[in-house]
Amino acid sequence: MVKIAVIGGRETVLGFKALGLDVFPVEDGAEAKPLLRRLAQDTVNTYAIIYVEENLAEELDSEIEKYKDKARPAIILIPGKDGPLGLGQNALRAAVERAVGSDIL
Repeated sequence: MVKIAVIGGRETVLGFKALGLDVFPVEDGAEAKPLLRRLAQDTVNTYAIIYVEENLAEELDSEIEKYKDKARPAIILIPGKDGPLGLGQNALRAAVERAVGSDIL
């Protein structure tokens, strides 16, 4: 079964639970890194999409980088409770540019 996961601070992820997504509240990047690796490699619960709170992205950059060119899982950065940091938009822009060959955003 294909699933969607959300990794981030408790305040950020709990709202996604009401939508039926699998939520994984973490305190920091050190806790999130092995979790992201485990979710990305889970063969029983295949996660097609893993949303990651932007404030964790810097600490998880090397781990996220491993999956950027793979079809699954798509790792998408989302803003946290304090608002967007712009990292998600920059990552989307880079992905679109890789896909179509130029910045159309």
